[in-house]
Amino acid sequence: QVQMVESGGGLVQPGGSLTLSCAASGSIFRIDDMGWYRQAPGKMREMVARVSSGGVTNYADSVKGRFTISRDNAKNTVYLQMNSLKSDDTAVYYCNADHRRSTYSRPIGYWGQGTQVTVSS
Repeated sequence: QVQMVESGGGLVQPGGSLTLSCAASGSIFRIDDMGWYRQAPGKMREMVARVSSGGVTNYADSVKGRFTISRDNAKNTVYLQMNSLKSDDTAVYYCNADHRRSTYSRPIGYWGQGTQVTVSS
């Protein structure tokens, strides 16, 4: 079993910055992709950013140029640096990790509990 623990959410003014962190722990064999998703009230959960184990990144168009995803493979941790925040970025942010129990097993996705990010003056 893999546990994902997030931290770093909070209240920030428009134009401000926040950094989210998410650490995976437990019986970890290998983590493939890691990512961040968000869900605003009344909306579907959407992908914000993903990063492969090799460092290849993918971003939603709405956050390109403002958010940066990174990871520390030694610590099984993924980060999301969020700059120039807008009110539209207000949501619960969830981290995700695709974990393999062995070399040839299919990856299973694990989720964090979510952390609230509120952008408001």
